[in-house]
Amino acid sequence: MPSSPIPSFEEVVRFHGHVCPGLAIGYQISLAAMNALGVSRPDDEELVAIAETDACGVDAIQVVTGCTAGKGNLIIKDYGKHVFTFINRANGEAVRVQGIQPDIPERAALGELRPKIFGCTATEEEQRAYHTLTHTVVKKILEFRPEEVTTVEKVSVELPGEAKIFSSIPCGCCGEMVADAKTREYDGKKICIPCYLKKTA
Repeated sequence: MPSSPIPSFEEVVRFHGHVCPGLAIGYQISLAAMNALGVSRPDDEELVAIAETDACGVDAIQVVTGCTAGKGNLIIKDYGKHVFTFINRANGEAVRVQGIQPDIPERAALGELRPKIFGCTATEEEQRAYHTLTHTVVKKILEFRPEEVTTVEKVSVELPGEAKIFSSIPCGCCGEMVADAKTREYDGKKICIPCYLKKTA
């Protein structure tokens, strides 16, 4: 399997836009999965990830493992669970990796402040405290070995097909380019889904 260097957590943060515990757990999940499968970061679609969440950790998965929505080797089934299944296309081996909340004392205070931060009712002092606590919790998460903040289970799953490449055609209604396989038939024309929904509303 061709490989690239493992991106640093700082690179993940630049991609994601901010530091948060979910991103740090996603980073550790990525490392634990690759360790368990005995693989390095692939250059293309050699790994497949099935995410059971659409939260922050998904961005860490994309950067670290190279499994991305655009390449079609990241499949999101949003069950609201910070759990990911990784499959090595080379041999079909797969692991299901779950993030574990480590015992970090500052996490409780962070949780108490979160409703105020996201409810836009936090004072400046509380905002500063939240920022400091976030960075403290993330730093401590990253100090663990990946296997200490995850559970890794070998599983047997059906290997998803490789990403398909579709031809693009102009929508018969709005004229915008659309993947041929994603069109709907309406009044003898192939049209995009938004136009189809408007026509059939």
